[in-house]
Amino acid sequence: MNPTTQSPILPTEDRGGLDELDEAARGRLFDDLQQALPAVWSHFGQGDPRESVVVVPSMSVDNLAPSAGAMNQAMEERFLFLLLLLRQPRLRMVYVTSMPINEHIIEYYLSLLPGVIPSHARARLDLVSVGDSSPRPLTDKLLARPRVLSRIASLVRDPVRSHLIPYTSTTRERDLALMLGVPMYAADPRLYPLGTKTGCRRVFAEAGVAHPFGAEDVHSVDDVVDAVLELHASRPAAQWAMVKLDEGVSGSGNALVDLTDVDAAAADPGGTGTLRAVVTERVLGMQLEDGRIETGAYLGRLDERGGIVEERIVGDEVRSPSVQLRVTPLGELEILSTHDQVLGGPTGQMYLGARFPADPAYATTITREAEKVGRVLADKGVLGRFALDFVVVRQGEQWQSHAIEINLRRGGTTHPFLTLQFLTDGRYVHEEGRFVTPSGAERHLVATDHLEDATLRGMGVDDLFDLVARAGLHFDQSRQTGVVFHMISSITECGRVGMTAIGDTPDSAQDVFDRAESALLAEARASLTPLPVPLRGRLGEGLR
Repeated sequence: MNPTTQSPILPTEDRGGLDELDEAARGRLFDDLQQALPAVWSHFGQGDPRESVVVVPSMSVDNLAPSAGAMNQAMEERFLFLLLLLRQPRLRMVYVTSMPINEHIIEYYLSLLPGVIPSHARARLDLVSVGDSSPRPLTDKLLARPRVLSRIASLVRDPVRSHLIPYTSTTRERDLALMLGVPMYAADPRLYPLGTKTGCRRVFAEAGVAHPFGAEDVHSVDDVVDAVLELHASRPAAQWAMVKLDEGVSGSGNALVDLTDVDAAAADPGGTGTLRAVVTERVLGMQLEDGRIETGAYLGRLDERGGIVEERIVGDEVRSPSVQLRVTPLGELEILSTHDQVLGGPTGQMYLGARFPADPAYATTITREAEKVGRVLADKGVLGRFALDFVVVRQGEQWQSHAIEINLRRGGTTHPFLTLQFLTDGRYVHEEGRFVTPSGAERHLVATDHLEDATLRGMGVDDLFDLVARAGLHFDQSRQTGVVFHMISSITECGRVGMTAIGDTPDSAQDVFDRAESALLAEARASLTPLPVPLRGRLGEGLR
């Protein structure tokens, strides 16, 4: 595609609907469309008045227990930190969600912009909502509504100076890019298998990076049993095996198989009689990380999409850091950040939040390993942001790292880090494991997507902002410390909100986080204080 042309991407003779194109044809058109991306990237941030960004934060991921209603909307609003890009005085943005965003939430984010008049930024922001709160992915809702697509396309001044930012990259996001005529800053969906659990393990092996012992591409219960038996034979001391759905996210597709004393159980005269029978029984009784999913549904998805089995790494201390990288449209691999993930859930595999940067005891080690994987992915044509998750285990004084996952998408650590970066103009010095501002000051953060409490349902969006003002929780531009809230719209219906706390040391960031959490929960409890019945006293007087 000629980067200077402003015509639609489809040639005149091919102006039919998307349904008339097979996968091969869509792939060829997508290749043509993406040829414009290097020029878009080179000009980005240079003050071109034709420049636009289209943000479609669709949760187009495999999830057996999808979000719905307010939580679905909150997950789409999780990327409102991208509004901070409007500090570029000529950039225009189109932000798309399933349902309308509370205007006060927009005002909150625009108030964070350093050196920008909020009303000027607001005039360059177009909000588009579908008006559909169903749990279907946002991209699917858009593709089913040509008139909404037409409206979005009309808001893009020049497609060849603009790009689409999705949450993840599937064939649905590719189709959306084709319909809008805007190149997509994300991995080609044809490379999606590299980010599955099976694909990850194969990439790790190719890169020569240590990863847990296990097996890929398992589908049936028999496959899982075979893999667990092989694991037990090779690692007889292993007490747990992990089963992971190929396309599970945030730990929700994980399950644990208990291998404790399986040999003794097999030898028990009153038992099932064989090791295979014992392991089969343990597999069928595996503990699912997401309690909303039934074992039958889990095994059905495993049969349909596949998964892996691998050893659960244990040691004196176990942590779960991650490394964020990107490959630019110019083919450059960049190390962006490291985080220590905060995990929870029944078996400690559910992502809850993060601390940044990762502990210096292993930050540079996992960065070197991640760079090896990043080179392999870049050679295969991966584009955009992605993250590598590790398990690091301490044996005595030494830390050993094991790569466990590649996320070819933006994830839970993306919005806290970019919020910090956009607010401070700082950068992560990966050789030192430090984030520094232009003045040389260090900054750290503690973030969560899961500040949850039933009492929060007593508060509304404006109640949260009132507390922010009264308690001094707003981000302080002069000191470059404070709190930024996200997923705000879910506070009333779901009793949940997210926040990023920024400080100049790890301890101060945690202190900012703790003070904000305490203040918020105290306000939430106060919001539920019962009110007196107004007429009660007057009724008593009337009876006398």
